[in-house]
Amino acid sequence: MQFHSEQRFDDGVLERQFTLGDINGILWTPPVAAPAPLILIGHPGGLDRMHSRLAARARHSAAQGFAGITIELPGAGDRPRLPAVDEARADLQRAVRAGEPVHDEIVERLVLPLVDQAVPEWRITLDAVQQQPEIADGPVGFAGGVLAIGVRMALVEPRVAAAVLFAGSYVPRVMFAEARQVTIPLHVLLQWDDEGNDRQLALDLFDAFGSKEKTLHANMGGHTGVPAFEADSGNRFFQRHLG
Repeated sequence: MQFHSEQRFDDGVLERQFTLGDINGILWTPPVAAPAPLILIGHPGGLDRMHSRLAARARHSAAQGFAGITIELPGAGDRPRLPAVDEARADLQRAVRAGEPVHDEIVERLVLPLVDQAVPEWRITLDAVQQQPEIADGPVGFAGGVLAIGVRMALVEPRVAAAVLFAGSYVPRVMFAEARQVTIPLHVLLQWDDEGNDRQLALDLFDAFGSKEKTLHANMGGHTGVPAFEADSGNRFFQRHLG
């Protein structure tokens, strides 16, 4: 993990950009003396485009004592494109614009390659960041999307002890079998009027999760209209489960 730039905000949070092999990422740490518990901050795009929103989320969590880390998705930002994924994304967008059903095979072509590549990268990143002295080496949280990446991480990464999942992206139905095996506590956010998502699919996925503790917060509004108070709800959730 090679850090190559940093800035400290007025609230004392330190932001450092890093590379880890072919992976680009950002680490935020709170101004505390003890090693901080870590939240993995998921998102759907490149770091430059998402930076302001990611930093706001990380700083809000840092105010409660959490460190945050994010990485750039395969095929996004400055990373090499994934032509097959780009083609599937274009097919999905055409179907949504035309008001047509989004077929399962389109979702699988779009999402499964991202999950298969991104989840191992997240785990490699977690290995590396927990070697940093300011990061606690205990359980971690996952917050955000892509939803299918969060599902896979919740299943295969034992250090992920709790997850706040953003139900704002399609999940292949073949992954519902994985969702049934997820048992960690879940806090799921759903925008009821999300114009680019399948509401019923998100509700079916929530029903499929095997977790004994799972909470669904559904709010009115479109994809980017998540109420600000949900950040507080997410922090309280992680405080219960990460300490």
